[in-house]
Amino acid sequence: MSNDYTIRTATTDDAAACAAIYAPYVRETAITFETDPPSVEEMARRIAAANEQHVWLVMEVDGEIVGYAYGGKFAQRAAYRWATEGSVYLDMNRRGAGRGRALYAALIERLRDRGYRRFVGVVALPNEPSMRLHRAFGFAEMGVMRNIGWKHDAWHDVAYLGLNLTPGEDLTIAPPEVS
Repeated sequence: MSNDYTIRTATTDDAAACAAIYAPYVRETAITFETDPPSVEEMARRIAAANEQHVWLVMEVDGEIVGYAYGGKFAQRAAYRWATEGSVYLDMNRRGAGRGRALYAALIERLRDRGYRRFVGVVALPNEPSMRLHRAFGFAEMGVMRNIGWKHDAWHDVAYLGLNLTPGEDLTIAPPEVS
């Protein structure tokens, strides 16, 4: 794939485009367990919240947003503060050209730069394209929760995958705070 795109930090002005990309995943798939597509206002809130401590990126092709990726809090307890969870979504008609991989690579780099140590991917199954994406980056399978989500009249499993963002790190010393 040629480098026909630009990746940048999202702003709340990108909320309508992100909401439009995400809505078909909510309505038509079990890739996300949300059952109602978020409003533009809710998407703007999510973008602003992600950019406070993590990052939300968008990909543009010829000035049109065709995908986004974001990192967020993995879990609420303070001991998890060096871990982050992330997602990537592309316009349904723009998948399969390596853009998801480019977005995820940029997301991983930005999260590492912010001081995060571990990245958790949460994948509703079946979703072989997402599993391939995570494996390509070296995510290790951490476990599967069986029959945990009910959507579209069926139970779905969820795989947890982990990536060490700081290979070679001395795990006997406390890391610096996340920026």
